[in-house]
Amino acid sequence: MGVEIERKYLVANSLWQARVESSFHITQGYLSRGEGASIRIRLIDDAAVVTIKGARDGIQRAEYEYPIPREDAEEMLATLARTPLIEKTRHLIPHEDHVWELDVFEGANAGLITAEIELSSIEEAFKKPEWLGKDVSDDVRYGNSNLVGNPFTEWDR
Repeated sequence: MGVEIERKYLVANSLWQARVESSFHITQGYLSRGEGASIRIRLIDDAAVVTIKGARDGIQRAEYEYPIPREDAEEMLATLARTPLIEKTRHLIPHEDHVWELDVFEGANAGLITAEIELSSIEEAFKKPEWLGKDVSDDVRYGNSNLVGNPFTEWDR
């Protein structure tokens, strides 16, 4: 079984920008989102994938991801996915023994910047970069599947 173990943080400042190793654009939509699982279609530059994620158990959950034809993904996003679609630029930033995924959201979620780290176990220790802010791993509002129905630009902050 595929398992995802990750922590998610808000970003406190712009010091991350000088440390970006690579970047790419992501468009994603959700075909299904429920208590037990979500099904996501994602375009990543020229590639496309379908991802099935199980319910969260703390900071971990089951995750399965498979490549699909880009044309199929585009059609599913246009005809089956809930809107608004998630649009973001992902920046990969090496720090110590990990690579952070920092997402700068666009469109209905403009203004939101999050950083995620994937861990090999729940107990794995890691060093936090100086640009990291508040831990929002347990705050469901920041989950991408939640941002479709509750976009960041509509939050009372």
